[in-house]
Amino acid sequence: MTGRRGLSSLNLTFLGTASAQPSLTRNHSALALRLNSDVWLFDCGEATQHQVQRSKVKMGKIEKIFITHTHGDHIFGLLPLLASMLNGAGGTADGVEDPRIHMAQNSSNPIEIYGPFGTRAYVRNGLKYTHTLLGAPYVVHELRLPSDPPDGDHISLALHASESPNGRNIPQTNGVWSNVYHDTVVSVSAAPILHSVPCIGYVITEAPVPGKMDPAKYISHLKRTNTPMSVMSRLQQGESMELSDGTMLQGPLRRPGRKLVILGDTYDPSPIAELASSTDLLIHEATNAHLPALDPHTKAEDTFESIEARTKSRGHSTPQMAGAFAARIGARQLVLNHFSARYPGNDDVEPTAKTIMEGIARLAEEHYSGKITCARDFMSFDVDVLLQEHA
Repeated sequence: MTGRRGLSSLNLTFLGTASAQPSLTRNHSALALRLNSDVWLFDCGEATQHQVQRSKVKMGKIEKIFITHTHGDHIFGLLPLLASMLNGAGGTADGVEDPRIHMAQNSSNPIEIYGPFGTRAYVRNGLKYTHTLLGAPYVVHELRLPSDPPDGDHISLALHASESPNGRNIPQTNGVWSNVYHDTVVSVSAAPILHSVPCIGYVITEAPVPGKMDPAKYISHLKRTNTPMSVMSRLQQGESMELSDGTMLQGPLRRPGRKLVILGDTYDPSPIAELASSTDLLIHEATNAHLPALDPHTKAEDTFESIEARTKSRGHSTPQMAGAFAARIGARQLVLNHFSARYPGNDDVEPTAKTIMEGIARLAEEHYSGKITCARDFMSFDVDVLLQEHA
């Protein structure tokens, strides 16, 4: 990423859109963000590697994995995925040294994992007690809350043979984790969001990009002064230059890059509101909804208020709550995600499922007037200026 001049392609692919229980049409939580050819995963629920294999996402291109929280439906797929990505397997027979036991010390480009306190212990324990060695290294960076220990791994096991010792413990500053990753092209910041366990929301921000250029503004000046047309590329980048006759040309000002907000499970994402402000795309959970005319599982005593209270008590949101937060932060588009298993994920081919998901979207519309999409497994779209969907 660091050697790339910009993002020609930014694509989202939903690999799993279920909440606690998977269904025949929804897998556990996982989302792939493709930055040109590189892939970043956000959450890695059970069977994510199968979902990757069934999608157009290339497993070998995964370079970073961001975990929102350590509930199983968001992390149980991490160890199998690492084993598949990094040629993991059991050790060799007695007396035969496996070259992988020195792997972490022999490579400077480990797979990077970001997550809350406990992520490092989970990965190290899982690899240790399944006797798994990896053919390439990994590193875990933990985003520590003020209530977490500021230093150390807090696990009795020694560093795993495949684990880089360079994992960072990243403290909060003013309630957020700013630039937990950044290069010249893109940055990732994060903030806590309220759930039943410590949970994180991530904000991905593209660096400012060249503004729209009108060549007619420059060509006559370049021709008059016999300036090579090749300088147009410098002007396109926003540079200024003085021509041979003293004329100053200024390229178009850069405009803000794209901004994405990916939330984990939450009943109140207020702590990330400022960081998430004016995002181009918000991905927000909508675990439960009250659909008395559409959902046959609706109980006679259920109301919008009772469903919201029950949903919040379990650390989750309704579509109305998601819509209200999208309006609060000025999101340009809202994608609802993380649905109860009672809501089918085949609305692209099944009319009843489509009716239910349209009903869920209408609930979010009560508080939000922008474009709303209900995610389903393998839905994929490019994120550009117009956020055109290619599902």
